[in-house]
Amino acid sequence: MALASFTWNDLADVALAVFLVVVGLGLGYAFLRLGETFGRLSALIRGIEQELLPVVNKVGGTVERVNGQLDKVDQITDSAVDAVENVDTAVRAVSLAVTKPVQKVSGFAAGVSHGASAFKADRDWRNAVQAGKEAAARREQELSEELRESGGER
Repeated sequence: MALASFTWNDLADVALAVFLVVVGLGLGYAFLRLGETFGRLSALIRGIEQELLPVVNKVGGTVERVNGQLDKVDQITDSAVDAVENVDTAVRAVSLAVTKPVQKVSGFAAGVSHGASAFKADRDWRNAVQAGKEAAARREQELSEELRESGGER
């Protein structure tokens, strides 16, 4: 092909060929770099798998052991609550068992005291007995109200 027969179309073909060769070389270099990046990425992922998965397994075991300990603490607190409820029941029973006799003794003492005072004042046995019974009933009622107000009796 002679230089005289070289046309603008031939020049355009050569320019296009050079452009395609440059683009091909550029794409080849970009793909080479992209391949290296993918290689580093897969090495990073392998390293993460080797380092992180044992840590995750250890954390899972730790969480399981903590849950086991929390279950034991839950049982302990349940036992403590049961013990406190039993003590409360026992205290209430003792309180009720002691409260009534104390009310009766206190009422009896108030009745004897008022009855003796009434007998000394009037020298009337029936009036003294009646005053004693009324005083005993009042004292038992007052003591019952005091216990109720203080929360001793429900």
